[in-house]
Amino acid sequence: MSASPRVVIIGAGIVGTNLADELASRGWNDITVVEQGPLELAGGSTSHAPGLVFQNNPSRTMTEFATYTVNKLLALGKDGQSCFNQVGGLELATTPERLADLKRKMGVMTSWGVESRIIDADECEKIYPLLNTGKLTGGREVLGGLLIPTDGLALAARAVQLLIERTREQGVTYRGSTTVTGIARDGGKVTGVETSAGLIPADIVVSCAGFWGRELGKMVGLEVPLLPLAHQYAITTPLAELENVNELPNGAGKPILRYQDKDLYYREWGDRIGIGSYAHRPMPVDMSALPKVSAEDMSDHRMPSRLDFTLDDFLPAWEDSQDLLPALRSTEIQDGFNGIFSFTPDGGPLMGEAPDLEGFFVAEAVWVTHSAGVAKAMAELIIDGQPRTDLHGCELTRFEKVQTSDAYVSETSQQNFVEIYDVMHPLQPRESPRDLRVSPFNVRQKELGAFFLESAAWERPHWFEANRGLLADLPEEWRAPERDDWSAMFHSPISAAEAWKTRTAVGLFDMTPLKRLSVTGPGAQALLHRLSTGNIAKKPGAVTYCLLLADDGGIRSDVTVARLAEEEFQLGVNSNVDFDYLRVEARRQSAADPSQWAHVTDITGSTCCIGLWGPLAREVIGKVSTDDLTNDGLKYFRTKEISVGGIPVTAMRLSYVGELGWELYTTAEYGLKLWDLLFEAGREHGIIAAGRGAFNSMRLEKGYRLWGTDMTSEHHPYQAGLGFSVAKDKTGFVGAEALAVRKEQPAAKTLRCLTVDDGTSVVLGKEPVYVAGEAVGYVTSAAYGFTVRKPLAYAWLPTSVAEGDSVEIEYFGRRVAATVSAEPLFDPGMERLRG
Repeated sequence: MSASPRVVIIGAGIVGTNLADELASRGWNDITVVEQGPLELAGGSTSHAPGLVFQNNPSRTMTEFATYTVNKLLALGKDGQSCFNQVGGLELATTPERLADLKRKMGVMTSWGVESRIIDADECEKIYPLLNTGKLTGGREVLGGLLIPTDGLALAARAVQLLIERTREQGVTYRGSTTVTGIARDGGKVTGVETSAGLIPADIVVSCAGFWGRELGKMVGLEVPLLPLAHQYAITTPLAELENVNELPNGAGKPILRYQDKDLYYREWGDRIGIGSYAHRPMPVDMSALPKVSAEDMSDHRMPSRLDFTLDDFLPAWEDSQDLLPALRSTEIQDGFNGIFSFTPDGGPLMGEAPDLEGFFVAEAVWVTHSAGVAKAMAELIIDGQPRTDLHGCELTRFEKVQTSDAYVSETSQQNFVEIYDVMHPLQPRESPRDLRVSPFNVRQKELGAFFLESAAWERPHWFEANRGLLADLPEEWRAPERDDWSAMFHSPISAAEAWKTRTAVGLFDMTPLKRLSVTGPGAQALLHRLSTGNIAKKPGAVTYCLLLADDGGIRSDVTVARLAEEEFQLGVNSNVDFDYLRVEARRQSAADPSQWAHVTDITGSTCCIGLWGPLAREVIGKVSTDDLTNDGLKYFRTKEISVGGIPVTAMRLSYVGELGWELYTTAEYGLKLWDLLFEAGREHGIIAAGRGAFNSMRLEKGYRLWGTDMTSEHHPYQAGLGFSVAKDKTGFVGAEALAVRKEQPAAKTLRCLTVDDGTSVVLGKEPVYVAGEAVGYVTSAAYGFTVRKPLAYAWLPTSVAEGDSVEIEYFGRRVAATVSAEPLFDPGMERLRG
């Protein structure tokens, strides 16, 4: 082996060449890039991409990727010409709803550190004189816009050529017109790439093949959940208004323009206008029917990723374009095509290592907008074992098995295409497919009028219409103020009644969607001890809340570990990513020492869980169980096997809502009977079924964190308020050394609890937080606290901001006063939890 591992990158598009550059710049010197098309014009999505780079994204990670791409392409150039034309970006609003949404987006951009501002219609016209600021068809008109000055146009094809030139000088080898025919592997490790020109030995293979990525995944038995879809793009004939305006034939001087109310975007193309449309029907691509183009015939107008233009699909968009930009009425469509791009079930990229083939990495479904940022993160992942950017929304293995099926990927990806420019609420549920994963209690929940939202394909009740009658009896102090239209979406005042009954009587919560793993075997304790921050080497019956850390001490997940027997543990984890991480580590441990084997199984679907919580919980369960569930019989954070009406149940004494009670686990076949037994036993005590709306409020009142929202791999336990989850004097776990160093260093930011001063303004998350007029942080979780009778939020703020300090949260362009408060707001002495 040479000074660095042998790396083969499949695909010489904007992602693959950027990755080669990022690896080479870090000193890796044995890199081969394989491209099935000619290097001068590979023929993938990069070759026809219009190059629009918008940093605006609800995901902090995606915005970071885009910003890095902007800065890298700005610095990449030759002969005085950069590969990025920073003309800015302008999103238009032609409805009040869109204008309000742009104000919300401006807040998110402020949270992520990107300059933006709302401008009125007059300034929109001044910046983009071709605009029709009068009445549009249907009575609409331009009401304003969101301007991001640092957005612009990437010269993607030119960037690829310059990156090839630069990396060749650093020793990278390129093989154009070379088809990948297979992936060589041995003993669960990658050993090379089989090509039309022979085998290329490799220690690491990275698939950057774009919409061919799903086919490459099949070569190694890996589901790559992406769908190639055609997207229409057209270029007009010249406009007199643009004659001699732009210096380059394909250059631009005005901002890229998005008319999202009609699913359209525009860019200047010299003296012409380029028009991109999402306003047409979704067009899934049959990979077997792609144009067969030889290297000699490849051109800007003829390539595998460029399909024939379907004019009928474009005509409505053409009319809307002429309506918005009247100068287009003197032009025609000079050129048009249906270009292929990759879509995924949630719209995010796919990044990471295949769990069952060591050394095989994927960076797919990446658009030009995020290309360099994704390449940087992939280089860090490959070289250092983890990126500096949190990837939890991009992880290759984040989807559940059902979400990687062809049918699911196809339907949800097409839905994402249709909704790409829609105003989307943070809680917006997908309409289809639904009812894929339901708990055994689902039939009863529907009888009670449950309103379901969906997560990881699970149906999760957020409130129950059967409880609406409780609003008449709801004490005045429990009545929440009316919400604004946005925060009232996917919310019901019934949640206040459900929180009230849980705090004063007893509530039944469906906790089945919480992912559960079984870890068994003689090496189970060693595995969990090595990977977690907690002291899990306790006697059977102990339950431990702890963290899984990355090598740098960042929080990769939080878990609950229950020791059921000497060699049996049950874990509550966050996602499929945790499952794959644990089983891969178990496999490696078993390979290193066969006597320390451990088996990790996902038991979520075969089991179910009820959270029985509230001051009367003990009275309810006492009617159907003779087991000792007193404080002496089952202490806080302990577990034991009990019988409930003859049903075998694993009872864990813990609560995410801060009330006395248990998580009650049983196998799926007993679930419905368990629900019925508890519900009937609780009738005389006022039991209710309660949903996630009440749950989230009570969780935040108690100060419980939600991984992936309140903290991620970018944060360490002590700054996130989770230092208690790191066992004292424990060493040797993953991330321990780095965490010890970070603990001694002053953290720049900490997670703080905020209460809203006016007592009525409810925010939802990702809003910027201001101190002394300066944006210094952002909100993570937020809810109305029904028990504490005020809106509350958690936010990352500078460590210098202290309890009692005043801050402001920006919500749809207005500032809402808030106060940094001590936490937890509810039951700080833990009297209610400990019963």
